[in-house]
Amino acid sequence: MHRARLPLATATAAAALVAVTGCTEKSDGKGGDGTVKVTASDEKCEVSKKQFPAGHVELDIENKGSKVTEVYVLFPDDRIVGERENIGPDMKQTLTVEVKAGDYRIACKPGMKGEGIRQNVRATGGGTAKKRDPRLDKAVAEYRAYVQAQADETLPKVKAFTDAVRKGDLEAAKKAYAPSRIGWERTEPVAESFGNIDPKVDVRKDGLAEGQDPEKDWTGWHRLERALWQGKKIGQREKDLATRLDKDLADWRKRVGKAAITPSSMANGAKELLDEVATGKVTGEEERYSHTDLVDFKANVEGAEKAYALLKPVASENRPALAKELDKQFAALDKLLDKHRAGTDSYTFTSYDKVGKADRKELQDGVNALAEPLSKLAAAVVTSK
Repeated sequence: MHRARLPLATATAAAALVAVTGCTEKSDGKGGDGTVKVTASDEKCEVSKKQFPAGHVELDIENKGSKVTEVYVLFPDDRIVGERENIGPDMKQTLTVEVKAGDYRIACKPGMKGEGIRQNVRATGGGTAKKRDPRLDKAVAEYRAYVQAQADETLPKVKAFTDAVRKGDLEAAKKAYAPSRIGWERTEPVAESFGNIDPKVDVRKDGLAEGQDPEKDWTGWHRLERALWQGKKIGQREKDLATRLDKDLADWRKRVGKAAITPSSMANGAKELLDEVATGKVTGEEERYSHTDLVDFKANVEGAEKAYALLKPVASENRPALAKELDKQFAALDKLLDKHRAGTDSYTFTSYDKVGKADRKELQDGVNALAEPLSKLAAAVVTSK
């Protein structure tokens, strides 16, 4: 996985979390019916209300703790409705989600680890609060097709990679590694929404759950990446892991069509992809052995840009200045990436260990310049002009 995040709880464990010590209700009466204030600290996750109308819900988040935190809205089985990551101390963030009537959980994760401090909440009513713009229904349908296509196209590329591993062909496996990850990286937030697939296929060593043994429990791309570039050899363990990767990604492909996708989850997912770039790719932590970070970087940006392009007809009508700024910042970031191409192929980039501090800082600034307006996209597509 792109950064150190521990696996979400299983559905069984989630069902047992009816109440969690340290997660309390705080009734201050502020905010509209669809607004929930979330006050996060190192020990608590306070919410201003436990019930709110179904439809578009806005979380006004404030981190009053000493640790960087993240806030999730979860289904009861721990699938992700929406999330906001990397909320530093004394920072405020807004998260807009679309929910149907039913039970959910709000989770704060101080230190961005573990299952978090949780609060059970309920959306009331018969469905969404307002009739949705048909252009947004079209955007969701097209994005769903895009996500499925990415999964369909990924599996043959993964097989080229895993076949090379099973054959013990080190150089062929190295060559096939980065291309095998592009479709996954473009659609990561949808894959992560299932909760239990990402820890199997994309976790880094430092993202393993407490008590897991890296030699026994670490699976997926990055475990194989370490063997190819650091260990420089392929043993039976790696061959077995290659077959496991095929199986786990086939499961992902099968489940993609059932993912819960809404206009707000598309917009939030685009922001999450930029967060992934900021916390893993720009730092060089994601592909620490292969240094193929810029391939992931490009794929993350492409996935975010696709979601934005589909939502743009509504966003540009509701918030024309925001759409103009997003167009500008996407173009600027694409231009920055072009500086680091190492060939005519759109996914041939300079090895990231060869990218200097000044260039990394320039890329980081470009990501930040895009992430700020992108964080407002969800609100732009669920509000009236």
